[in-house]
Amino acid sequence: MERKRIRLTVAYDGTNYHGWQLQNNGNTIEAELNRCLTELLNEPIQVVGASRTDSGVHALGNVAVFDTASRMPAGKISYAMNQRLPEDIRIQKSEEVPADWHPRHCESRKIYEYRIYRAEFPMPVKRLYSYFTYHSLDVEKMREAAAYLEGRHDFKSFCQAGSQVQSTVRTIYMLWVEEQGPDIVIRVCGNGFLYNMVRIIAGTLLEVGEGKREPESMQWVLEAGDRAAAGPTAPAHGLTLMKYEFLA
Repeated sequence: MERKRIRLTVAYDGTNYHGWQLQNNGNTIEAELNRCLTELLNEPIQVVGASRTDSGVHALGNVAVFDTASRMPAGKISYAMNQRLPEDIRIQKSEEVPADWHPRHCESRKIYEYRIYRAEFPMPVKRLYSYFTYHSLDVEKMREAAAYLEGRHDFKSFCQAGSQVQSTVRTIYMLWVEEQGPDIVIRVCGNGFLYNMVRIIAGTLLEVGEGKREPESMQWVLEAGDRAAAGPTAPAHGLTLMKYEFLA
């Protein structure tokens, strides 16, 4: 029977999940998608995700693909899935793509946002989606520091120690820091990211904002090629995968 490949755009609140990827010790986004697709299409389904977000990380536009022999129109799968999935996972779009299309094998740009909430006291409704700090932050210095990271660099200092990758060179097309009322939003667009890279960038920029390091120190951090040279890994709940832009 002829099979077709379906691409899903998936939004989720990662609070109650152990990340995207299948785990033995807890529920994941991938597990929920596999379960609901298998029930819906009455055949074993295993999705392949574009990005394996960590435990507690959110997404507005992660991408996954799967193959199916079902005759259900691709565009209808999103509607049927959203009747079965938990309310903290929703398919934003389902569409047929060429049989050889793979989200990890084509040129793309990925956009993340890290959100920081500044106030004297925490705000309960923001606690799951932003990192709280009572420290005063120098946003202009954070912007100066961010500029050092734009372009093609070896980001080994911004990769979790022990990560197994062939190359730590990545390209950041844009990294800006914006004030939105009491919130600070760090928005980064790149061709790919290392394990915990965005959260380490956020943690390092926070240290700049707090006056613990100067903006120009970012050049030294890049050149050091040592995780210990960068700042702490910011908590997962402040991070959201906003969208993918596929260039081919």
